[in-house]
Amino acid sequence: MTRTSRFSVAPHNGCMWQQGKWWRRSAHGVGLWLLVLTTAHAADPPVMDLASADIGARLRLEQVQRAGALEHAADGVAQRRYTFAPAARPRVVIEPERGTWDWSAQGELHLRVQDAMAWPVTLDVVVTDADKRQLQARVGVAPGPAQTVVVPLHATSPRSQGMQTAPPMPFIGQGRPVLLATSVSGAVDLRAVRSVRLGMPAPTAPQTLLFGGMRTVAGEPMLRAAYTAIVDPFGQFTRAQWPEKVDTAEALRAAQRTDLLVLEQDRGGTPRRDAYGGRLDGQALTRTGWFHTQKAAGRWQLVTPDGHAFFSLGVNAVAADGGRSYVQGRGFMFTGLPPDTGDWAAFYGNSDSRAPDQAASQGIGYNHGRWFDFYAANLYRADGQGWLAAWRDRTLARLQAWGFNTVGNWSDPALGLAHRLPYTRSINIAGVYANVASGYDYWGRMPDPFDPRFVQATEAAVIQATAGVVDDPYLLGYFADNELAWAGAGPQGRWGLAVGTLAGDSRSPAKQAFIAALRKKYVAPETLGAAWGIALGSWRALEATGFAAPEPAEAYPAIAQDYSAWLRQYADTYFRTVREALRRHDPHHLFLGGRFAVNTPEAVAACAQYCDVVSFNVYADLPQHGFDTAALRQLDKPALISEFHFGSTDRGPFGAGVVAVANEAARGPAYARFVAAAAANPDIVGVHWFGYVDQPVTGRLLDGENSHVGLVGITDLPFTGFVRAVRAANRATVH
Repeated sequence: MTRTSRFSVAPHNGCMWQQGKWWRRSAHGVGLWLLVLTTAHAADPPVMDLASADIGARLRLEQVQRAGALEHAADGVAQRRYTFAPAARPRVVIEPERGTWDWSAQGELHLRVQDAMAWPVTLDVVVTDADKRQLQARVGVAPGPAQTVVVPLHATSPRSQGMQTAPPMPFIGQGRPVLLATSVSGAVDLRAVRSVRLGMPAPTAPQTLLFGGMRTVAGEPMLRAAYTAIVDPFGQFTRAQWPEKVDTAEALRAAQRTDLLVLEQDRGGTPRRDAYGGRLDGQALTRTGWFHTQKAAGRWQLVTPDGHAFFSLGVNAVAADGGRSYVQGRGFMFTGLPPDTGDWAAFYGNSDSRAPDQAASQGIGYNHGRWFDFYAANLYRADGQGWLAAWRDRTLARLQAWGFNTVGNWSDPALGLAHRLPYTRSINIAGVYANVASGYDYWGRMPDPFDPRFVQATEAAVIQATAGVVDDPYLLGYFADNELAWAGAGPQGRWGLAVGTLAGDSRSPAKQAFIAALRKKYVAPETLGAAWGIALGSWRALEATGFAAPEPAEAYPAIAQDYSAWLRQYADTYFRTVREALRRHDPHHLFLGGRFAVNTPEAVAACAQYCDVVSFNVYADLPQHGFDTAALRQLDKPALISEFHFGSTDRGPFGAGVVAVANEAARGPAYARFVAAAAANPDIVGVHWFGYVDQPVTGRLLDGENSHVGLVGITDLPFTGFVRAVRAANRATVH
């Protein structure tokens, strides 16, 4: 039995009366109680009290001092101070007095903790078994009242709950603060638990925590509670408040009416521009009738069809369907979901986001089945049956009032075709063709441009992308794909595509092309082997599936030279294939590049040769920290920042995006610095924000992303302070 309030009479002379029987404390049972005149009852796990002089287990302190005095928290619970010394691995180790613990029926480890410092302290919790396997968790314990740290006794993460980022901790569970370890890695045999280790990662000064009781519990009550009822009927996080949050449909409608009044005030004061947003107060540039690029006075410019300078200030994902999140299997997370009948049925749907080759979706739970679109439902709440038309009109008015001049990628096509703002299109190449692993593969493996089926897929994608817009002067241009895996990870990542090509099977068109290039250069396999410092007796050995290509080394410079030549050939083939197909179907509009997330010098150079603009998705504080601006200058080609953003965690969604700032108030200044730096660079011709609306609290369908990075929230209400800063920064951009 665990030592809890289930015992109705306090211990007396080492015994306790419960259920009509006397029980006594075991001499060996680590806090267990034995029925007098019976055998030991060990079905329940022990309760170990780290505040007690006899904690009920064996305690070992490594670079940790345990205070002699007992203390009591504000709620009266006993605690004791443990001070972790500045050392590589200070830790408290708790072990059974003998043997191991059987926690096979248990689901969570609960530990009473209080931070005694004036700053947050990192606590590592490691459970080990008899075979030295480990289950590991790390939590940040903030100053303040005592709380219960909860570690699930199995691997888990927010991804297993269907989202990238977990709800903020601590939360109130069963009436007390609970700090759940939302990410736990590893695995142990719970039938033979050898120890629990409480440590800190190399503190640089003494750090003190107060510990109380530690116990295990059956099931996963706190893991479940952490994710229960976290979303209200409007798709907002239930456990926090912020200025733009609403609680009734009438409050939502009233807020939208107020925003319309503000929007009317924001319409004035814009500089004079041509029909496409080009500045009328700048130098005269070439008029072609289409958007194009031109270098004048040492600066690259986008030029409108009427011949005026145009710095593209765009927003990505301006669409009414961005609020979709899976509800199937996790109804416990939501409160007040409307019925899936009547008018509300339009906001439910079914899909499957499972993509086995994409690292982005690996480990994402609740990734298929029924979803609900919170954003579109809120538009319906605000505007009734005509919500989509009302949203389109309001959104275009907002973008213009806020100083944007471009509707970016993945946006509602109707917004561009309204001819109020220029817009872009995406060439999404998909189909059944060969691919190559580069080691990055976040959105999947690299398409094999040497495969004839890729050429066919490109042709089909270009036909689809150009349909109905070939003669539209408001079309800025086309992007090809998005964030392809041009490089791998780590210091040798530049060569990932070359290494991955040679590791492919013998039928790979890319591998055959690479080998053909090597045979042409070296003629004999032994010559290649000598240049690469490997034994290579035949070309057949190179063709073998899984060939382990050598990493470039200073002693064998030919490896890097050959890999570099191959990377350029690969990129040339890809970009040339897309450009040729595009020019067959649309000879007028710009080819805006491939939206690099990872790149190599070879890929960027090939893009510069075949594209009109080189586009980079830059997630950094400044543009120059996201790509090699000096190298681009040497290529003499303009660049477009096709994605950037800054997020925080104080407006509902749990994530802060790729580039986090301290709070909502810091997003505006970060935006202004980024845009000003881009406009000051003579090779950058625009920046596009990602994205228009916040991601759903419980994660978007594609990959569970759930960050606050929007101009508007899930209720379609603007984040007023942020958009004011954005408006000011956009209007200060003169190019």
